[in-house]
Amino acid sequence: MGTIVYSTCCLSWKNIQQKIPFSHVDAHFAPKTGRSITKAVVASSRENGCVDEESERFSGFLKRRSAIVSGVSLISSAVLGFQGEGLAVVKQGLLAGRVPGLSEPDEQGWRTYRRPDDKSGGHGVGWSPIIPYVFRVPQDWEEVPVSIADLGGTEIDLRFGSPKEGRLFVIVAPVLRFSDDLGDNATIERIGPLDKVINAFGPEVIGENVDGKVLSAEVTEHSGRKYYQYELEPPHALITATAAGNRLYLFNVIGNGLQWKRHYQDLKRIADSFRVV
Repeated sequence: MGTIVYSTCCLSWKNIQQKIPFSHVDAHFAPKTGRSITKAVVASSRENGCVDEESERFSGFLKRRSAIVSGVSLISSAVLGFQGEGLAVVKQGLLAGRVPGLSEPDEQGWRTYRRPDDKSGGHGVGWSPIIPYVFRVPQDWEEVPVSIADLGGTEIDLRFGSPKEGRLFVIVAPVLRFSDDLGDNATIERIGPLDKVINAFGPEVIGENVDGKVLSAEVTEHSGRKYYQYELEPPHALITATAAGNRLYLFNVIGNGLQWKRHYQDLKRIADSFRVV
Protein backbone atom coordinates (compact mmCIF):
# COMPACT_ATOMS: atom_id res chain seq x y z
CA MET A 1 0.00 0.00 0.00
CA GLY A 2 1.46 3.35 -0.96
CA THR A 3 2.01 6.34 1.30
CA ILE A 4 -1.27 7.98 2.29
CA VAL A 5 -1.46 11.73 1.69
CA TYR A 6 -4.15 13.87 3.31
CA SER A 7 -4.91 17.22 1.72
CA THR A 8 -7.61 18.41 4.05
CA CYS A 9 -6.60 20.67 6.90
CA CYS A 10 -8.65 18.86 9.52
CA LEU A 11 -9.51 15.17 9.79
CA SER A 12 -12.59 14.07 11.62
CA TRP A 13 -13.41 10.53 12.68
CA LYS A 14 -15.97 10.21 9.87
CA ASN A 15 -13.45 11.39 7.27
CA ILE A 16 -10.87 8.89 8.50
CA GLN A 17 -13.44 6.08 8.30
CA GLN A 18 -14.12 7.00 4.69
CA LYS A 19 -10.47 7.42 3.66
CA ILE A 20 -8.99 4.38 5.44
CA PRO A 21 -11.21 1.30 5.31
CA PHE A 22 -10.43 -1.40 7.89
CA SER A 23 -9.30 -3.74 5.13
CA HIS A 24 -6.27 -1.43 4.78
CA VAL A 25 -5.52 -1.18 8.48
CA ASP A 26 -4.04 -4.66 8.67
CA ALA A 27 -1.07 -3.55 6.57
CA HIS A 28 0.66 -1.68 9.38
CA PHE A 29 3.52 -0.20 7.41
CA ALA A 30 3.91 1.72 4.19
CA PRO A 31 6.43 -0.28 2.15
CA LYS A 32 8.60 2.62 1.04
CA THR A 33 8.85 4.62 4.23
CA GLY A 34 8.27 1.96 6.85
CA ARG A 35 6.11 4.47 8.82
CA SER A 36 3.09 3.08 10.57
CA ILE A 37 -0.36 4.22 9.52
CA THR A 38 -0.97 5.45 13.05
CA LYS A 39 2.01 7.79 12.90
CA ALA A 40 1.11 8.94 9.40
CA VAL A 41 -2.43 9.88 10.45
CA VAL A 42 -1.38 11.76 13.58
CA ALA A 43 1.62 13.44 11.96
CA SER A 44 -0.49 14.61 9.05
CA SER A 45 -3.14 15.98 11.38
CA ARG A 46 -0.60 17.75 13.59
CA GLU A 47 1.16 19.30 10.62
CA ASN A 48 -2.13 20.87 9.63
CA GLY A 49 -2.75 22.01 13.20
CA CYS A 50 -5.92 20.06 13.73
CA VAL A 51 -5.39 17.06 15.98
CA ASP A 52 -8.87 16.68 17.34
CA GLU A 53 -10.08 14.28 19.98
CA GLU A 54 -11.55 11.82 17.48
CA SER A 55 -8.25 11.58 15.59
CA GLU A 56 -6.35 10.79 18.79
CA ARG A 57 -8.86 8.08 19.64
CA PHE A 58 -8.42 6.54 16.19
CA SER A 59 -4.65 6.72 16.62
CA GLY A 60 -4.92 4.88 19.91
CA PHE A 61 -7.18 2.24 18.30
CA LEU A 62 -4.61 1.56 15.59
CA LYS A 63 -1.80 1.26 18.12
CA ARG A 64 -3.79 -1.24 20.17
CA ARG A 65 -4.71 -3.19 17.02
CA SER A 66 -1.07 -3.28 15.90
CA ALA A 67 0.02 -4.49 19.34
CA ILE A 68 -2.57 -7.28 19.34
CA VAL A 69 -1.58 -8.47 15.86
CA SER A 70 2.12 -8.34 16.75
CA GLY A 71 1.42 -10.35 19.90
CA VAL A 72 -0.48 -13.00 17.96
CA SER A 73 2.36 -13.22 15.43
CA LEU A 74 4.88 -13.70 18.22
CA ILE A 75 2.82 -16.47 19.82
CA SER A 76 2.35 -18.17 16.45
CA SER A 77 6.09 -18.09 15.83
CA ALA A 78 6.95 -19.49 19.24
CA VAL A 79 4.25 -22.15 19.53
CA LEU A 80 3.46 -23.18 15.97
CA GLY A 81 6.85 -22.48 14.41
CA PHE A 82 5.50 -20.46 11.48
CA GLN A 83 8.66 -18.35 11.22
CA GLY A 84 12.08 -19.83 10.47
CA GLU A 85 13.65 -19.10 13.83
CA GLY A 86 10.76 -20.58 15.81
CA LEU A 87 10.70 -23.67 13.60
CA ALA A 88 14.42 -24.18 14.06
CA VAL A 89 13.95 -24.27 17.83
CA VAL A 90 11.21 -26.90 17.55
CA LYS A 91 13.29 -29.06 15.21
CA GLN A 92 16.32 -28.80 17.46
CA GLY A 93 14.27 -30.00 20.40
CA LEU A 94 13.09 -33.05 18.46
CA LEU A 95 16.56 -33.98 17.27
CA ALA A 96 18.08 -33.69 20.72
CA GLY A 97 16.45 -36.96 21.86
CA ARG A 98 17.00 -38.83 18.62
CA VAL A 99 18.80 -41.85 20.19
CA PRO A 100 16.95 -42.51 23.45
CA GLY A 101 17.54 -46.28 23.19
CA LEU A 102 21.35 -46.14 23.14
CA SER A 103 23.22 -47.08 26.31
CA GLU A 104 26.47 -45.71 27.67
CA PRO A 105 29.63 -47.58 26.56
CA ASP A 106 30.58 -50.65 28.58
CA GLU A 107 34.11 -51.43 29.73
CA GLN A 108 34.97 -52.65 26.21
CA GLY A 109 33.64 -49.46 24.60
CA TRP A 110 30.52 -51.10 23.14
CA ARG A 111 27.02 -49.68 23.41
CA THR A 112 23.63 -51.44 23.31
CA TYR A 113 20.74 -50.04 21.30
CA ARG A 114 17.18 -51.06 22.18
CA ARG A 115 14.32 -49.77 20.07
CA PRO A 116 12.16 -47.58 22.38
CA ASP A 117 8.66 -48.90 22.99
CA ASP A 118 7.12 -45.52 22.12
CA LYS A 119 9.14 -44.87 18.97
CA SER A 120 6.93 -43.88 16.02
CA GLY A 121 6.39 -46.25 13.13
CA GLY A 122 3.86 -48.98 12.66
CA HIS A 123 2.89 -49.10 8.97
CA GLY A 124 -0.42 -47.33 9.46
CA VAL A 125 -3.74 -47.85 11.17
CA GLY A 126 -4.56 -51.40 12.22
CA TRP A 127 -0.98 -52.52 12.80
CA SER A 128 0.24 -53.50 16.24
CA PRO A 129 3.27 -51.69 17.71
CA ILE A 130 6.64 -52.89 16.45
CA ILE A 131 8.17 -55.46 18.81
CA PRO A 132 11.48 -53.97 20.04
CA TYR A 133 14.87 -55.26 18.94
CA VAL A 134 18.39 -54.85 20.33
CA PHE A 135 21.95 -54.90 18.98
CA ARG A 136 25.42 -53.76 20.00
CA VAL A 137 27.83 -51.35 18.28
CA PRO A 138 31.22 -49.79 19.07
CA GLN A 139 30.92 -46.40 20.76
CA ASP A 140 31.87 -44.36 17.67
CA TRP A 141 28.82 -45.61 15.72
CA GLU A 142 26.00 -43.09 15.50
CA GLU A 143 22.43 -43.01 14.26
CA VAL A 144 21.95 -41.72 10.71
CA PRO A 145 18.69 -40.04 9.57
CA VAL A 146 16.43 -42.29 7.49
CA SER A 147 15.15 -41.06 4.12
CA ILE A 148 12.13 -42.49 2.28
CA ALA A 149 14.27 -42.24 -0.86
CA ASP A 150 16.60 -44.93 0.51
CA LEU A 151 16.60 -48.46 -0.89
CA GLY A 152 13.93 -50.14 1.23
CA GLY A 153 11.83 -46.97 1.41
CA THR A 154 9.53 -46.45 4.36
CA GLU A 155 10.26 -49.94 5.72
CA ILE A 156 13.73 -48.88 6.90
CA ASP A 157 13.21 -48.38 10.62
CA LEU A 158 16.73 -47.35 11.66
CA ARG A 159 20.21 -46.55 10.36
CA PHE A 160 23.57 -46.45 12.14
CA GLY A 161 27.03 -45.85 10.77
CA SER A 162 30.72 -45.26 11.34
CA PRO A 163 32.90 -43.55 8.71
CA LYS A 164 35.75 -45.84 9.71
CA GLU A 165 34.04 -49.23 10.03
CA GLY A 166 30.82 -49.40 8.01
CA ARG A 167 27.08 -48.99 8.35
CA LEU A 168 23.92 -50.88 9.26
CA PHE A 169 20.20 -50.55 8.75
CA VAL A 170 17.09 -52.35 9.98
CA ILE A 171 14.15 -53.18 7.70
CA VAL A 172 10.83 -53.95 9.42
CA ALA A 173 8.27 -55.12 6.85
CA PRO A 174 4.67 -56.33 7.28
CA VAL A 175 4.42 -60.07 6.64
CA LEU A 176 1.20 -59.48 4.70
CA ARG A 177 3.42 -58.16 1.96
CA PHE A 178 4.59 -61.75 1.41
CA SER A 179 1.70 -63.94 2.52
CA ASP A 180 -1.83 -63.42 3.83
CA ASP A 181 -1.97 -66.56 6.01
CA LEU A 182 0.89 -65.95 8.47
CA GLY A 183 -1.31 -64.28 11.09
CA ASP A 184 -0.04 -62.18 13.99
CA ASN A 185 2.56 -64.63 15.29
CA ALA A 186 4.77 -65.22 12.27
CA THR A 187 8.07 -67.11 12.37
CA ILE A 188 10.91 -67.00 9.89
CA GLU A 189 10.46 -70.74 9.18
CA ARG A 190 6.85 -70.16 8.08
CA ILE A 191 7.92 -67.38 5.73
CA GLY A 192 10.27 -69.79 3.98
CA PRO A 193 13.55 -71.73 4.01
CA LEU A 194 17.02 -70.14 3.92
CA ASP A 195 17.33 -69.89 0.14
CA LYS A 196 13.82 -68.55 -0.43
CA VAL A 197 14.22 -65.75 2.12
CA ILE A 198 17.57 -64.50 0.84
CA ASN A 199 16.46 -64.68 -2.82
CA ALA A 200 13.32 -62.69 -1.97
CA PHE A 201 14.81 -60.05 0.32
CA GLY A 202 18.52 -59.93 -0.50
CA PRO A 203 18.01 -57.59 -3.48
CA GLU A 204 16.37 -55.05 -1.15
CA VAL A 205 19.57 -54.98 0.89
CA ILE A 206 22.28 -54.91 -1.77
CA GLY A 207 20.27 -53.45 -4.67
CA GLU A 208 20.88 -56.36 -7.06
CA ASN A 209 20.24 -60.06 -7.55
CA VAL A 210 21.96 -62.31 -4.98
CA ASP A 211 22.70 -65.23 -7.32
CA GLY A 212 26.29 -66.35 -6.81
CA LYS A 213 26.89 -63.84 -4.01
CA VAL A 214 25.88 -65.88 -0.92
CA LEU A 215 29.08 -67.11 0.76
CA SER A 216 27.35 -68.71 3.74
CA ALA A 217 23.89 -69.28 5.22
CA GLU A 218 22.97 -70.76 8.59
CA VAL A 219 20.15 -71.01 11.12
CA THR A 220 20.67 -69.99 14.74
CA GLU A 221 18.24 -69.95 17.66
CA HIS A 222 18.04 -67.66 20.67
CA SER A 223 15.33 -67.74 23.35
CA GLY A 224 13.17 -69.96 21.16
CA ARG A 225 13.30 -67.65 18.11
CA LYS A 226 15.11 -68.71 14.95
CA TYR A 227 17.32 -66.38 12.91
CA TYR A 228 18.64 -66.82 9.38
CA GLN A 229 22.17 -65.43 8.97
CA TYR A 230 23.87 -64.79 5.66
CA GLU A 231 27.19 -63.45 4.41
CA LEU A 232 27.27 -61.98 0.89
CA GLU A 233 30.12 -60.83 -1.34
CA PRO A 234 30.28 -58.62 -3.36
CA PRO A 235 29.12 -56.24 -2.06
CA HIS A 236 30.14 -57.14 1.47
CA ALA A 237 27.08 -57.69 3.63
CA LEU A 238 25.99 -59.59 6.72
CA ILE A 239 22.22 -60.12 6.85
CA THR A 240 20.19 -61.47 9.76
CA ALA A 241 16.51 -62.28 9.18
CA THR A 242 13.78 -63.23 11.64
CA ALA A 243 10.06 -62.69 12.21
CA ALA A 244 7.99 -61.60 15.21
CA GLY A 245 4.35 -60.63 15.57
CA ASN A 246 3.15 -59.69 12.09
CA ARG A 247 6.49 -58.39 10.78
CA LEU A 248 9.70 -59.55 9.15
CA TYR A 249 12.98 -58.09 10.49
CA LEU A 250 16.11 -57.73 8.35
CA PHE A 251 19.26 -56.56 10.15
CA ASN A 252 21.92 -55.59 7.62
CA VAL A 253 25.59 -54.75 8.20
CA ILE A 254 27.43 -53.32 5.17
CA GLY A 255 31.03 -52.32 4.48
CA ASN A 256 33.38 -51.56 1.62
CA GLY A 257 36.42 -53.69 0.80
CA LEU A 258 38.82 -51.81 3.09
CA GLN A 259 36.36 -51.72 5.99
CA TRP A 260 35.71 -55.43 5.57
CA LYS A 261 39.41 -56.22 5.64
CA ARG A 262 40.22 -54.10 8.69
CA HIS A 263 37.06 -54.42 10.79
CA TYR A 264 35.46 -57.73 9.84
CA GLN A 265 35.50 -59.08 13.39
CA ASP A 266 33.67 -56.04 14.76
CA LEU A 267 31.15 -56.10 11.89
CA LYS A 268 30.48 -59.81 12.49
CA ARG A 269 30.05 -59.16 16.21
CA ILE A 270 27.49 -56.45 15.43
CA ALA A 271 25.57 -58.78 13.10
CA ASP A 272 25.57 -61.61 15.66
CA SER A 273 24.24 -59.33 18.41
CA PHE A 274 20.85 -58.68 16.80
CA ARG A 275 17.84 -59.96 18.75
CA VAL A 276 14.08 -59.32 18.73
CA VAL A 277 13.04 -59.12 22.39
